Amino acid sequence: MTPSLVAAFLWAVAANVLALIPSRDNHWTRAYILIAFGIPLLGWVVYENGPWIGLVVMVAGMSLLRWPVIYLMRWLRAIGRRTDG
Repeated sequence: MTPSLVAAFLWAVAANVLALIPSRDNHWTRAYILIAFGIPLLGWVVYENGPWIGLVVMVAGMSLLRWPVIYLMRWLRAIGRRTDG
């Protein structure tokens, strides 16, 4: 197993542990921190293991951070509606 996959696994474990701890802001601060570490980590995984493994790791990360992804999709959809007329 490559070091990037070990780091991705540790990132996933950290995300799950952080989700278990109560939060006053519904975990958004932790989500931003996980995203900030996860994007370069995803690039490292793709660089070392190829795009297919990177896609698997990206889907796993998106399943852990599903609410930021849902809000991003809603925001992009709203922008698309504004530009259509």
